[in-house]
Amino acid sequence: MTMNNTLAALQELIEVVAKLRSPDGGCPWDLAQTPESLTPYVIEEAYEVVDAIKSGEQKAIAEELGDLLLQVVLQAQIASESGQFSLKEIAEGISQKLIRRHPHVFGDVTVASVDEVRQNWEEIKAAEKGQPSPENQKLSAKLSRYGRSLPPLMAAMKISEKAAAVGFEWENIDGVWAKFHEELAEFQQALAEETPEAQQAELGDLLFAAIQLARWHDLDPSAGLQGTNQRFIQRLQKMEAVVDRPLSDYSLEELEALWQQAKAQIAQEG
Repeated sequence: MTMNNTLAALQELIEVVAKLRSPDGGCPWDLAQTPESLTPYVIEEAYEVVDAIKSGEQKAIAEELGDLLLQVVLQAQIASESGQFSLKEIAEGISQKLIRRHPHVFGDVTVASVDEVRQNWEEIKAAEKGQPSPENQKLSAKLSRYGRSLPPLMAAMKISEKAAAVGFEWENIDGVWAKFHEELAEFQQALAEETPEAQQAELGDLLFAAIQLARWHDLDPSAGLQGTNQRFIQRLQKMEAVVDRPLSDYSLEELEALWQQAKAQIAQEG
């Protein structure tokens, strides 16, 4: 596809989204959306892009990238309607940022390694935001960035790694296990006696403690949970393959028997 064809395709997408948002004959669902209401879809589409890339299926990758691009164009359209910014400002902004942060490509800076590229990137980024250079930033400022920008499990792992690197760490694994059991007891107590807000906070503490155990054993909690999700779905698929009516029609005892049968079948196949 030539550059002209690419620009024409992008223009068509922009016009389609504008029509969907038009008060004159647009889509009621699209018209009801706000930047805030669309944020779950931004996250969902990003994860679906990652899943498609992992599958290696080119058609699926292109389709999911299209869904993610739609979220960008839709956010730009909503913002442009109130005169905030448009897709033009978005594209210009990222182009200028890339040029600024790659002086070894667009300027006369020389780099010797990928690590040096990354270091220059972080220093330029900090200067743009009026912040100290990365090595001079307070630890809390660095960790705050992870908390804002990463999924919670990934953020918790990053935060604990960086804290451990400066010595905020248990002496041995026994201390980590003790913390886990302490948080488990506090969570159980909160469930019995505390408000939903306190229960939520204690649940977070328990999950954070579990992530510390994963870190000490060089395990990836996100990958571990993703595997559990996939196994759960796989077992349900096996159950549904051998029943003749909806799972909701079976008793708990029957469902447990079907679950164990599916689990054994998958183990045998594996």
